[in-house]
Amino acid sequence: MSATGRGNDGRGRLGSVLSGLAVAVGCVLFLGGFVWAAVEYRPYAVPTNSMDPTVKAGDRVLAQRISGDEVRRGDVVVFTDEQWGDMPMLKRVVGVGGDKIACCDAGGRLTVNGQPVEEPYVQDMIGGRASSGDFDATVPEGQLFLLGDERGVSLDSRGHLQDAGQGSVPRSAVDARVDAVVWPWGGPIARPDGFAALPGGISSPGPLRTIAVAVPAGVVLIFGGALYGPVAGLVSRSRGAGRRKGEVSAHDAG
Repeated sequence: MSATGRGNDGRGRLGSVLSGLAVAVGCVLFLGGFVWAAVEYRPYAVPTNSMDPTVKAGDRVLAQRISGDEVRRGDVVVFTDEQWGDMPMLKRVVGVGGDKIACCDAGGRLTVNGQPVEEPYVQDMIGGRASSGDFDATVPEGQLFLLGDERGVSLDSRGHLQDAGQGSVPRSAVDARVDAVVWPWGGPIARPDGFAALPGGISSPGPLRTIAVAVPAGVVLIFGGALYGPVAGLVSRSRGAGRRKGEVSAHDAG
């Protein structure tokens, strides 16, 4: 075998190894991404417009399975509580155990422990207020105070202020934290900066972005690796035909 043939054979073996590796890594990313998503997330259908404009009735969302201990202010959570109808509901956490929640200050804003909170996600209210009526409550330890983003129609903690927990629900009632609106596509739900300066800060995004990169990257690697063999063979045959044509031409010229 000529040196050229040995070189081509070596490059061919290396290409086959690399293409096989690309397919293997692609399968790990593709299948692993789906498994990771299935373990971390649950889909939910939004039942009402109480969280408009963040999510609307009929939207499909992905919510990360979390423990109630992981919840932070500003999170949009899925929870089930007997006193609220014993069915999955979506609301935004505005207060945690020990917080004093009140509305409204002179600027019409919600306050947490006396600190005004900017809530750009709240639907416009009459007079620019964060709530149609004034209220205040102290959140018991281990509980969460929840409001809808559409404060004009939301049946939330304000409607349960006479309950023993002053409208709050136990952290254990939380099933998941909403990360993204997937149908119709609305993308990831941002963590609100208005609560970032409060003790505990805001929660970090879930792994949805990483999963969203891993799955298509896996597809690209799988197809790229699978196509290498046919493409390399086509290129090799084309080069071989070119060399043979050159040899014939040289022979005819001689």
